[in-house]
Amino acid sequence: MTLQELARSVDHFAGEHAETVKGCETGIAGLFVHRQTRPSPFEATVYNPVICLNLQGCKEVTCGDRTLGFGAGQSLIVSHDVPVMARVTEASAQHPYLAIIVALDIAIIQSLCDEVGETVLDRRQASTLTANATDGRIIEAIARYFALARDPLEAKVMQPLILREIHFRLLTASHGGMLRQLMQRDSHASRISRAIGRIRSGYRAPLAVASLAAEAGMSPSSFHEHFRHVTGTTPLQYQKELRLMEARRLLSMDGLSVSSAAFEVGYESATQFSREYSRKFGAPPRNDVFRAAAASESRSL
Repeated sequence: MTLQELARSVDHFAGEHAETVKGCETGIAGLFVHRQTRPSPFEATVYNPVICLNLQGCKEVTCGDRTLGFGAGQSLIVSHDVPVMARVTEASAQHPYLAIIVALDIAIIQSLCDEVGETVLDRRQASTLTANATDGRIIEAIARYFALARDPLEAKVMQPLILREIHFRLLTASHGGMLRQLMQRDSHASRISRAIGRIRSGYRAPLAVASLAAEAGMSPSSFHEHFRHVTGTTPLQYQKELRLMEARRLLSMDGLSVSSAAFEVGYESATQFSREYSRKFGAPPRNDVFRAAAASESRSL
Protein backbone atom coordinates (compact mmCIF):
# COMPACT_ATOMS: atom_id res chain seq x y z
CA MET A 1 0.00 0.00 0.00
CA THR A 2 1.38 3.41 -0.97
CA LEU A 3 1.42 6.37 1.38
CA GLN A 4 -1.34 8.03 -0.67
CA GLU A 5 -3.53 4.92 -0.51
CA LEU A 6 -3.02 4.72 3.25
CA ALA A 7 -3.92 8.41 3.58
CA ARG A 8 -7.18 7.85 1.68
CA SER A 9 -7.98 4.84 3.85
CA VAL A 10 -7.38 6.81 7.07
CA ASP A 11 -9.39 9.77 5.76
CA HIS A 12 -12.32 7.48 4.97
CA PHE A 13 -12.07 5.65 8.30
CA ALA A 14 -12.00 8.90 10.29
CA GLY A 15 -15.07 10.22 8.51
CA GLU A 16 -16.92 6.91 8.74
CA HIS A 17 -16.31 6.57 12.48
CA ALA A 18 -16.59 10.21 13.51
CA GLU A 19 -19.76 9.57 15.52
CA THR A 20 -19.05 6.04 16.75
CA VAL A 21 -15.38 6.08 17.71
CA LYS A 22 -14.34 8.20 20.66
CA GLY A 23 -11.84 10.86 19.63
CA CYS A 24 -9.41 9.30 17.19
CA GLU A 25 -9.41 5.74 18.56
CA THR A 26 -9.66 2.80 16.16
CA GLY A 27 -10.77 -0.08 18.36
CA ILE A 28 -7.21 -1.45 18.42
CA ALA A 29 -5.52 -0.66 21.73
CA GLY A 30 -2.78 1.92 21.25
CA LEU A 31 -3.68 2.67 17.61
CA PHE A 32 -5.08 6.09 16.78
CA VAL A 33 -5.79 8.22 13.73
CA HIS A 34 -5.68 11.99 13.62
CA ARG A 35 -7.65 14.03 11.08
CA GLN A 36 -7.74 17.82 11.22
CA THR A 37 -9.09 20.23 8.60
CA ARG A 38 -7.42 23.46 9.69
CA PRO A 39 -4.15 24.63 11.22
CA SER A 40 -4.15 24.89 15.02
CA PRO A 41 -2.41 27.05 17.61
CA PHE A 42 0.23 25.53 19.87
CA GLU A 43 -1.30 23.27 22.51
CA ALA A 44 0.46 22.03 25.64
CA THR A 45 0.30 18.27 26.15
CA VAL A 46 2.36 15.29 27.25
CA TYR A 47 3.46 12.89 24.55
CA ASN A 48 3.80 9.23 25.50
CA PRO A 49 6.16 6.89 23.64
CA VAL A 50 4.72 6.66 20.12
CA ILE A 51 5.45 6.70 16.46
CA CYS A 52 3.37 9.26 14.60
CA LEU A 53 3.34 8.54 10.86
CA ASN A 54 2.36 11.68 8.97
CA LEU A 55 0.31 10.89 5.88
CA GLN A 56 -0.76 14.37 4.78
CA GLY A 57 -0.26 17.96 5.94
CA CYS A 58 2.37 19.19 8.38
CA LYS A 59 2.85 19.32 12.14
CA GLU A 60 5.29 21.07 14.46
CA VAL A 61 6.37 19.96 17.93
CA THR A 62 8.49 21.83 20.48
CA CYS A 63 10.18 20.11 23.42
CA GLY A 64 12.48 22.22 25.55
CA ASP A 65 14.57 24.29 23.15
CA ARG A 66 14.07 21.92 20.18
CA THR A 67 11.42 22.37 17.50
CA LEU A 68 10.70 19.67 14.93
CA GLY A 69 8.52 19.95 11.86
CA PHE A 70 7.46 16.92 9.84
CA GLY A 71 5.34 16.41 6.74
CA ALA A 72 3.87 13.66 4.60
CA GLY A 73 5.97 10.51 4.55
CA GLN A 74 7.90 11.49 7.64
CA SER A 75 7.39 10.14 11.14
CA LEU A 76 8.00 11.37 14.66
CA ILE A 77 9.38 8.88 17.17
CA VAL A 78 8.88 9.71 20.85
CA SER A 79 10.81 7.51 23.28
CA HIS A 80 9.72 8.90 26.69
CA ASP A 81 6.77 10.69 28.31
CA VAL A 82 7.63 14.33 27.60
CA PRO A 83 5.78 17.67 27.86
CA VAL A 84 5.55 19.38 24.48
CA MET A 85 3.89 22.21 22.60
CA ALA A 86 2.35 20.91 19.37
CA ARG A 87 0.40 22.36 16.48
CA VAL A 88 -0.81 21.42 13.01
CA THR A 89 0.71 23.89 10.56
CA GLU A 90 -0.74 22.70 7.25
CA ALA A 91 -4.30 21.41 6.85
CA SER A 92 -7.48 22.25 4.95
CA ALA A 93 -10.90 20.78 4.26
CA GLN A 94 -9.68 19.60 0.85
CA HIS A 95 -6.35 18.28 2.16
CA PRO A 96 -6.72 17.56 5.89
CA TYR A 97 -3.86 16.73 8.18
CA LEU A 98 -3.80 12.94 8.48
CA ALA A 99 -1.67 10.77 10.71
CA ILE A 100 -1.54 7.33 12.29
CA ILE A 101 -0.23 7.06 15.85
CA VAL A 102 1.00 3.77 17.31
CA ALA A 103 1.74 3.62 21.04
CA LEU A 104 5.12 2.07 21.81
CA ASP A 105 5.68 -0.46 24.57
CA ILE A 106 9.04 -0.29 26.35
CA ALA A 107 8.55 -3.89 27.51
CA ILE A 108 8.43 -5.05 23.87
CA ILE A 109 11.55 -3.02 23.06
CA GLN A 110 13.45 -4.58 25.95
CA SER A 111 12.18 -8.07 25.11
CA LEU A 112 13.86 -7.72 21.71
CA CYS A 113 17.23 -7.07 23.33
CA ASP A 114 18.27 -10.73 23.52
CA GLU A 115 17.45 -11.26 19.84
CA VAL A 116 18.81 -8.11 18.20
CA GLY A 117 20.56 -6.21 20.98
CA GLU A 118 24.17 -6.58 19.89
CA THR A 119 23.26 -5.96 16.25
CA VAL A 120 21.50 -2.62 16.73
CA LEU A 121 22.97 -1.48 20.06
CA ASP A 122 23.66 2.25 19.91
CA ARG A 123 25.46 4.17 22.65
CA ARG A 124 25.70 7.44 20.75
CA GLN A 125 23.84 10.43 22.14
CA ALA A 126 20.26 10.42 20.87
CA SER A 127 17.17 12.60 21.20
CA THR A 128 13.83 11.79 22.80
CA LEU A 129 11.93 13.25 19.83
CA THR A 130 13.22 12.58 16.34
CA ALA A 131 11.61 13.13 12.94
CA ASN A 132 12.79 11.67 9.67
CA ALA A 133 11.70 10.08 6.42
CA THR A 134 9.91 6.80 7.14
CA ASP A 135 11.32 3.53 5.83
CA GLY A 136 8.91 1.77 3.47
CA ARG A 137 8.94 -1.36 5.62
CA ILE A 138 7.68 0.68 8.59
CA ILE A 139 4.91 2.23 6.50
CA GLU A 140 3.90 -1.21 5.23
CA ALA A 141 3.82 -2.70 8.75
CA ILE A 142 1.76 0.22 10.09
CA ALA A 143 -0.64 -0.11 7.13
CA ARG A 144 -1.20 -3.78 8.01
CA TYR A 145 -1.66 -2.84 11.65
CA PHE A 146 -4.24 -0.21 10.74
CA ALA A 147 -6.10 -2.74 8.55
CA LEU A 148 -6.78 -4.81 11.68
CA ALA A 149 -9.25 -2.12 12.80
CA ARG A 150 -11.69 -3.51 10.21
CA ASP A 151 -11.15 -7.18 11.06
CA PRO A 152 -11.63 -7.99 14.78
CA LEU A 153 -11.02 -11.72 14.29
CA GLU A 154 -7.71 -11.20 12.51
CA ALA A 155 -6.78 -8.55 15.08
CA LYS A 156 -7.00 -11.12 17.89
CA VAL A 157 -4.21 -13.16 16.30
CA MET A 158 -2.15 -10.66 14.33
CA GLN A 159 -2.17 -7.57 16.58
CA PRO A 160 0.67 -8.65 18.92
CA LEU A 161 2.71 -10.02 16.01
CA ILE A 162 2.52 -6.90 13.86
CA LEU A 163 3.05 -4.64 16.86
CA ARG A 164 6.25 -6.52 17.68
CA GLU A 165 7.33 -6.18 14.06
CA ILE A 166 6.76 -2.41 14.20
CA HIS A 167 8.94 -2.17 17.29
CA PHE A 168 11.66 -4.19 15.57
CA ARG A 169 11.52 -1.98 12.48
CA LEU A 170 11.83 1.15 14.62
CA LEU A 171 14.86 -0.24 16.44
CA THR A 172 16.65 -0.45 13.09
CA ALA A 173 15.38 2.93 11.82
CA SER A 174 17.73 5.86 11.33
CA HIS A 175 15.81 7.91 13.91
CA GLY A 176 15.37 5.12 16.46
CA GLY A 177 18.54 5.86 18.43
CA MET A 178 16.88 6.54 21.78
CA LEU A 179 14.71 3.42 21.42
CA ARG A 180 17.88 1.40 20.90
CA GLN A 181 19.23 2.79 24.17
CA LEU A 182 16.00 1.81 25.94
CA MET A 183 16.68 -1.84 25.09
CA GLN A 184 19.25 -1.88 27.88
CA ARG A 185 17.44 -1.93 31.22
CA ASP A 186 20.35 -0.24 33.00
CA SER A 187 21.04 2.48 30.42
CA HIS A 188 20.62 6.12 31.37
CA ALA A 189 17.62 6.25 29.00
CA SER A 190 15.91 3.38 30.83
CA ARG A 191 16.67 4.74 34.29
CA ILE A 192 15.27 8.16 33.38
CA SER A 193 12.21 6.44 31.90
CA ARG A 194 11.55 4.74 35.24
CA ALA A 195 12.06 8.05 37.09
CA ILE A 196 9.54 9.72 34.79
CA GLY A 197 7.08 6.95 35.61
CA ARG A 198 7.52 7.62 39.32
CA ILE A 199 6.90 11.35 38.86
CA ARG A 200 3.81 10.76 36.72
CA SER A 201 2.25 8.30 39.15
CA GLY A 202 2.82 10.59 42.15
CA TYR A 203 2.78 14.08 40.66
CA ARG A 204 0.42 15.38 43.34
CA ALA A 205 2.93 14.71 46.14
CA PRO A 206 6.03 16.80 46.95
CA LEU A 207 8.92 15.72 44.74
CA ALA A 208 12.09 14.40 46.40
CA VAL A 209 14.60 14.74 43.58
CA ALA A 210 17.48 13.35 45.67
CA SER A 211 15.51 10.14 46.25
CA LEU A 212 14.73 9.82 42.54
CA ALA A 213 18.41 10.26 41.72
CA ALA A 214 19.38 7.60 44.26
CA GLU A 215 16.82 5.16 42.84
CA ALA A 216 18.23 5.81 39.38
CA GLY A 217 21.73 5.09 40.65
CA MET A 218 22.98 8.58 39.78
CA SER A 219 24.34 11.55 41.64
CA PRO A 220 21.89 14.49 41.84
CA SER A 221 23.90 16.48 39.29
CA SER A 222 24.15 13.56 36.85
CA PHE A 223 20.44 12.83 37.29
CA HIS A 224 19.53 16.46 36.48
CA GLU A 225 21.76 16.40 33.41
CA HIS A 226 20.31 13.19 31.99
CA PHE A 227 16.74 14.12 32.93
CA ARG A 228 17.03 17.45 31.12
CA HIS A 229 18.55 15.76 28.08
CA VAL A 230 15.60 13.37 27.84
CA THR A 231 12.72 15.70 28.73
CA GLY A 232 14.04 19.16 27.91
CA THR A 233 13.30 20.31 31.45
CA THR A 234 14.09 19.71 35.14
CA PRO A 235 12.30 17.17 37.37
CA LEU A 236 10.50 19.92 39.31
CA GLN A 237 9.42 21.72 36.14
CA TYR A 238 8.28 18.41 34.68
CA GLN A 239 6.08 17.82 37.71
CA LYS A 240 4.69 21.35 37.39
CA GLU A 241 3.81 20.73 33.72
CA LEU A 242 1.91 17.58 34.67
CA ARG A 243 0.02 19.37 37.43
CA LEU A 244 -0.99 22.29 35.24
CA MET A 245 -2.14 20.16 32.33
CA GLU A 246 -4.20 17.91 34.61
CA ALA A 247 -5.67 21.00 36.27
CA ARG A 248 -6.68 22.35 32.87
CA ARG A 249 -8.46 19.09 32.13
CA LEU A 250 -10.28 19.23 35.47
CA LEU A 251 -11.37 22.81 34.83
CA SER A 252 -12.41 22.27 31.21
CA MET A 253 -13.87 18.76 31.36
CA ASP A 254 -14.91 18.08 34.95
CA GLY A 255 -16.13 21.56 35.89
CA LEU A 256 -14.06 21.93 39.07
CA SER A 257 -13.58 25.34 40.64
CA VAL A 258 -10.16 26.99 40.45
CA SER A 259 -9.31 26.28 44.09
CA SER A 260 -10.58 22.69 43.90
CA ALA A 261 -8.50 21.99 40.80
CA ALA A 262 -5.42 23.56 42.41
CA PHE A 263 -5.63 21.39 45.52
CA GLU A 264 -6.57 18.29 43.52
CA VAL A 265 -3.30 18.39 41.56
CA GLY A 266 -1.11 19.09 44.58
CA TYR A 267 -0.89 22.87 44.96
CA GLU A 268 -1.08 24.25 48.49
CA SER A 269 -1.81 27.81 47.33
CA ALA A 270 -4.58 28.68 44.87
CA THR A 271 -2.87 32.03 44.28
CA GLN A 272 0.39 30.39 43.23
CA PHE A 273 -1.57 27.97 41.06
CA SER A 274 -3.39 30.80 39.26
CA ARG A 275 -0.13 32.65 38.68
CA GLU A 276 1.65 29.62 37.21
CA TYR A 277 -1.42 28.59 35.20
CA SER A 278 -1.64 32.04 33.63
CA ARG A 279 2.05 31.96 32.78
CA LYS A 280 1.71 28.54 31.17
CA PHE A 281 -1.50 28.99 29.20
CA GLY A 282 -1.57 32.74 28.68
CA ALA A 283 -4.85 33.29 30.55
CA PRO A 284 -6.10 32.81 34.13
CA PRO A 285 -7.75 29.50 35.05
CA ARG A 286 -11.13 31.13 35.58
CA ASN A 287 -11.31 31.65 31.79
CA ASP A 288 -11.39 27.89 31.29
CA VAL A 289 -14.07 27.61 33.98
CA PHE A 290 -16.22 30.15 32.12
CA ARG A 291 -15.68 28.39 28.78
CA ALA A 292 -16.59 25.01 30.27
CA ALA A 293 -19.75 26.45 31.82
CA ALA A 294 -20.74 28.12 28.54
CA ALA A 295 -20.16 24.90 26.59
CA SER A 296 -22.23 22.92 29.09
CA GLU A 297 -25.07 25.43 28.88
CA SER A 298 -24.96 25.35 25.09
CA ARG A 299 -25.21 21.54 25.04
CA SER A 300 -28.24 21.64 27.33
CA LEU A 301 -30.21 23.97 25.06
